[in-house]
Amino acid sequence: MQAQVENIGQLERRMRISIPLAQIEAEVENRLKRIARSAKVHGFRPGKVPMKIVAQQYGGQVRQEVISEAGSQRISDTLREQQIKIAGMPSIEPAADAASSGQLEFIATFEVYPEVVLGSINHAKIERPVVQVSEADVDNTIEILRKQRATYELAARAAQTGDRVEIDYTGTIDGQPFAGNAAKGYIVTLGEGRTLADFDRPILGMQAGESKTYDVTFPADYHGKEVAGKTAQFTVTVKRVLAPQLPEIGPELARSLGVEDGDVAKMRSEVRANIEREVEKRVDNKVKEQVMQALLAATPISAPRALIDTEIERLMQHARQDFQGRGMSADDMPLPADLFEAQARRRVTLGLILAEVVKANDLRAQPEQVRKQVEAHAESYENPAQVVAWYYENPTRLAEVESLVLEQNVVSWALKQAQVEDKTMPFDELMGINK
Repeated sequence: MQAQVENIGQLERRMRISIPLAQIEAEVENRLKRIARSAKVHGFRPGKVPMKIVAQQYGGQVRQEVISEAGSQRISDTLREQQIKIAGMPSIEPAADAASSGQLEFIATFEVYPEVVLGSINHAKIERPVVQVSEADVDNTIEILRKQRATYELAARAAQTGDRVEIDYTGTIDGQPFAGNAAKGYIVTLGEGRTLADFDRPILGMQAGESKTYDVTFPADYHGKEVAGKTAQFTVTVKRVLAPQLPEIGPELARSLGVEDGDVAKMRSEVRANIEREVEKRVDNKVKEQVMQALLAATPISAPRALIDTEIERLMQHARQDFQGRGMSADDMPLPADLFEAQARRRVTLGLILAEVVKANDLRAQPEQVRKQVEAHAESYENPAQVVAWYYENPTRLAEVESLVLEQNVVSWALKQAQVEDKTMPFDELMGINK
């Protein structure tokens, strides 16, 4: 008798399955006999243990295994027969209203994949940024590279923006100390943004040996919850002012940027090439984001809860690894699951839609496309051939590239369907540079 599948929600299904008790008992008996051939029980030689003792010792565990396997097989057979594709693992419970003593009855609850009916994106508007890299943009980038390679020397003057200042500080809230309220020999780079602006702004204009007391209000969303939204009074003493010394634009700077012969013109050329690659990457990302949003808007579907929960766990795991890479632990920053809910739901939904777009339009990643992508990425390394080999020796790494190529294929297809408009965008706006 074929098991009946009942709709209990948009994607939720419930199925009642029955397994003849005689089938269970026969399989349990067969397995116990096999166990008896080699079972080691104190006082008996191997293979001579009475079946009654074997059943007492192993019967419960064997019965649970047989029931679990039989139930899983019955569910699997039913799903295959009815061509049902489930999302996640089913939840299986004994039926509370079993009708026959000769049957074991269970209720399996599970989710199915949604039917994805692709909507049209013919009227979707996609703005494609057009960005020109000027000589001034190259100059500004070189200036940033100089600042990144700055050395710092003791300065006999007042602190300025960009200086590194060594300070001692203590802070209180309502006259009481708090966690992290004091430090000696603390280095702060003024204007860098790593500390609260209200903390480092008053240090501007101070000289070595000078002290100042001032109030700092912590933002309401400050990561230290015990001080968030509160006002602390800090006393800061400047110990040293260190002024940045930028390297000259010359052969030494060029060599530090990988130009072995120190040719400054070649350095500028390579800096421009790197900028243009970054511009292309950012333009592609902006276009891709618009395409993905257009696909989401055109094809509204419900994502299975099981897939969302799996994606939430994956995102949380990545966040934990990121914390560990920064020398932090998960305890330093609690990670509630609902923090990742929207992102996980969007990623799962997009994944289902993209899979259907790829299938409907035969946009699979071709081997030559994957190879080209790997080689393009490898070009930025000292030994490209070694990087290519590194990708191809691991299927997981290669699968990540294939996924990227699939997205590119979808974007290329979508740009032929949608209304695309080229729009001039300033370099600084694309790069997120605030002047």
